[in-house]
Amino acid sequence: MTTTRVLLLAALGCCLATTPSGAASRAAEKAPEADPKVLLETVRSNTQALVAANLQLTPDEAAKFWPIYARYRQEINAIGDRLAALIEDYTAHFHDMSNEKALQILQDYLAAEADRIKVRQAYVPQFSQVLPGRTVARFYQIEHKMDAVMRYDLAATIPVVEQESSPAK
Repeated sequence: MTTTRVLLLAALGCCLATTPSGAASRAAEKAPEADPKVLLETVRSNTQALVAANLQLTPDEAAKFWPIYARYRQEINAIGDRLAALIEDYTAHFHDMSNEKALQILQDYLAAEADRIKVRQAYVPQFSQVLPGRTVARFYQIEHKMDAVMRYDLAATIPVVEQESSPAK
């Protein structure tokens, strides 16, 4: 990986750092205060620059790629908004969440993830029409790495659902 790519990924990581990498209990205590919308906006504002720096498209490729990318990003962002709403709902209720609510949030999360995969799959042919296969694969790798950084940061701020307390014996 070139120095530029390392620096860009490090900069994204710094932008995404909303909590110190401390104990899980500290992350759980701060989770209700975390704002996933701020995280999403930070990622969205830096995503295109990171993609551009890492794909190094020719002017002809860029002219064809960026309009498709804008549509792709719009669809992915809509799913990100759904996930942010789910995270807000979850963090507001994780202390006293009913079994039904927990399952509903889980189902909504899995549906959003399935939709994200569908969008990614749907755009492969479109990207492949304007970019070589290796560049398309590289684009998806970059997307995956950015998602991994964001998910890692979110995981540090989202507490695990608490167990139901069992009746005393």
